[in-house]
Amino acid sequence: MNNQHKTLAEGRWFTFTLANQLGNIGSEVERAIDWKKEGDNEQSIKALYRGLTLFDLSLQDKRWNYPKLKEIARAREIVCDFLAGENEYESDEKSLNEYFIHFAIAARANR
Repeated sequence: MNNQHKTLAEGRWFTFTLANQLGNIGSEVERAIDWKKEGDNEQSIKALYRGLTLFDLSLQDKRWNYPKLKEIARAREIVCDFLAGENEYESDEKSLNEYFIHFAIAARANR
């Protein structure tokens, strides 16, 4: 487990709203995209792994029911496809950032 997310995995993550969780995941996805654009695959993969760790924590969150879990799993699949796969879904940086920014805005508004 990445030390950066150790306290989150120990329970703090499960106190976050869904918007807050997805906003945080989006931050890691954005970092991975930015590093990939810079040509630093090592840093991009590290950010992707941090994001996947957060996705997996959200999928373990007992508060989320089937439709929410399905959305989280689908977003995880699309991020993996874009950053580490063949981009079969033809995603792009803009669409991923636009998807996650709405959660970050909602989380911030609910502080």
